[in-house]
Amino acid sequence: MALVDNKNLSDNTSEDFNLKKTLLIYIKQWKWFVLSCIICLGLAFLHLRYTMPQYRATAKIMLLDDKDASSAGALKDLSIFSEKEDAMVEDEIQVIQSRSFLRNIVNRLHLNISYFSKGRVNEFELYKTSPIVINFIESDSIINTTNFNFYTEILSVTHFNFKINEEDPPKKYTFGETIPTFFGGLIITPTEKNIKGYIGSSIRIKITPLETLAESLKYRISILPTGQSSKVVSVSITDPVIQKAKDIVNTLIDEYNISTIQKKNEISKNTADFINKRVELIASDLVNVDDSIVKFKTGNKITDVASEAGQFLNSSVLNEQQLDASKMQLNQLNYMKESLGEEKYQAIPANLGLGDASISQLSSRYNELLERRKTLLKSAGEQNPIVIELDQTLSGIRQNLQQSINNSSKSLRIQIGSLENQSKRINSKIFSVPGQERRLRSIERKQGIKESLYLYLLEKREEATISLTATSPTAKIIDEAYNSNGGPISPNKQITYIAALFFGLIIPFSLIYLGHLLDTKIHNKEDLEREIKNITVLGEIPRVKRNGNTLVERNDRSILSESFRIIRTNLDYVKRGREVRDYENVIFVTSTINGEGKSFFSLNMALTLVNTGKRVLLLGADIRNPQIYSAIKNKKEKEHSKIGLTEFLVDKSIIVGETINTHNINGINIDILLSGKVPPNPAELLMNDRIKDLFDTVSDQYDYIIVDTAPSMLVTDTLLISEYAGHTIYLTRADYTEKRILNFAKELHAENKLNGMMLVVNDVKQSNFGYGAKYGYYGAPKKKGFF
Repeated sequence: MALVDNKNLSDNTSEDFNLKKTLLIYIKQWKWFVLSCIICLGLAFLHLRYTMPQYRATAKIMLLDDKDASSAGALKDLSIFSEKEDAMVEDEIQVIQSRSFLRNIVNRLHLNISYFSKGRVNEFELYKTSPIVINFIESDSIINTTNFNFYTEILSVTHFNFKINEEDPPKKYTFGETIPTFFGGLIITPTEKNIKGYIGSSIRIKITPLETLAESLKYRISILPTGQSSKVVSVSITDPVIQKAKDIVNTLIDEYNISTIQKKNEISKNTADFINKRVELIASDLVNVDDSIVKFKTGNKITDVASEAGQFLNSSVLNEQQLDASKMQLNQLNYMKESLGEEKYQAIPANLGLGDASISQLSSRYNELLERRKTLLKSAGEQNPIVIELDQTLSGIRQNLQQSINNSSKSLRIQIGSLENQSKRINSKIFSVPGQERRLRSIERKQGIKESLYLYLLEKREEATISLTATSPTAKIIDEAYNSNGGPISPNKQITYIAALFFGLIIPFSLIYLGHLLDTKIHNKEDLEREIKNITVLGEIPRVKRNGNTLVERNDRSILSESFRIIRTNLDYVKRGREVRDYENVIFVTSTINGEGKSFFSLNMALTLVNTGKRVLLLGADIRNPQIYSAIKNKKEKEHSKIGLTEFLVDKSIIVGETINTHNINGINIDILLSGKVPPNPAELLMNDRIKDLFDTVSDQYDYIIVDTAPSMLVTDTLLISEYAGHTIYLTRADYTEKRILNFAKELHAENKLNGMMLVVNDVKQSNFGYGAKYGYYGAPKKKGFF
């Protein structure tokens, strides 16, 4: 079983796609492709004929660095302004597309007032060529928010008609006359150059709100960098009027440059004002610092701390020298005083370098007299009058010398005290010099900082003032706005026709593909063979036109007759290959559901078999919904008995011969046993024992018995009498039978509920019908088509 499944799977896979067959599906529908292409190309022509051409204006600009004229250029070397100031290209693009720029463009170019000249189909804008001009009495703030549309017809150089809607009756006005509107009065004036050429013409004037136009321009203007990391930017816009597009692009660039220059000038001015305030404040601080230095020097009575410190050091040295000299003299005097007090006639030191000349003279005189006395004492005694006189003199000198020494000592002590006090004062001043110098340095440091900042701000103030007169624009124009394509960019004729041809092919292709994708029905013999592989397919029957002949005729060479002959031949071939003991000549015709053409097939199959000279009986076993009588009632030559199968099964007195009638259909005599009246219990009636007697009788009397039965899936009638069938032809209908319900036929065959099942496809389109679709039937007249 697994091997069979794998084989079926491989077969399905190999048959899933067949390129030739797939292409044939679409080639068969070539007329729809041609028609679709013609329609699409016609629509493309109308589109090109009546579509307003669109032009693209493009300009290129370079966004310059702002290092030399940035917003804080005068102060950019301060730490607070040392951040990176180069704006990204993307940011500048957003600035260029800002609403303020776009509103300025609308105002400068007066885009909110549009003039249109009406043609036969379209209307075109009169940009800067309008023969009339609109003036408003109300303020711009009201006009910029107004949405208004009206029509004018120029009658002459002095008069015109005015109407709000096209269907309104016109009102005649004179140029220059005030026209009342809901937003205020408006005045229409002519232009001298163009007015005469537009006499008799209709012009539509549209007033659009400013914000609406600005929003529209924002999405219409394209601003893109020309390359990665490039500062060159392409600015473009598409519009039906190329001059208008150029003006919009050029004005946008001009507005951007004006805005950046104003911004730089404003910030430079603010920077200069800020610097002026700082200069005034720092100048005041500098004056205060200078006053502090003056007060400090005046309070400390110094002019130069360093020079005065040197003088203090020199004074201290001199004072110490004088102090030491005075102390030395005082010591000498003390030594002399001690020498005078030890012995009475002892020599005292002389030439000690004392400052007092009298002491030196007295000490020298005293020593001389002592030497003289010593000399006299060698020759005379102490009582010598000369010696006594000398003693008296020496005593007097001694007293005078002691008095002088005392006086000098006192004077030296006073001088030493004075020198010591002076030394203290000098030392205190020397000790205070570092503190004074530190305080003075601190004040001078403040003075230096204020002076340097003051000079720096003066320099920057000059730079800011100069930048007001030397501000350069941010955008450098590389290419002014020009028609980048040299003509209209749309509609593109070549692309339009190619697209039309593409859609002309793709639309029918898509519909056909979608139809096949969603198709769940069979269409021909090949579809049936793919769905049911183990049941023989006898053939296919072509679709017959409603007004055509639906029944086989004698010596008929139509495609319908030939298809039944093929089925007859295949049936005989299958019958020879099978061994059937009972009812070998009984052929049941059934289907899955109603409407698949069982009665049509049964009648034509019976007629085809009769044409071979065989005795054939057509038996209507579909007693629920009999259709054979409806098919032959227009072919009857005379009124026949209404006794049928139902009456035979119900009334045992009726014999088989009474139910069978011979009918002449298209010159062919055929025996038919009709179904009879529709019974209330058809299933139970078919279980009657007389049904066996019927089949036993007719199978002996006829070569073929064609039995038209009920649909097998809907009712059980066919299965109840299937034992009397030697062969079963299971009918399907193209474009009608669902593939999924064929599973029922598979189940019937697998469970052998119907004997000798064979398949037939009915109502096949000739485009899908076997070999006849391409080659026709042998001997049949060929029908020539239009092409």
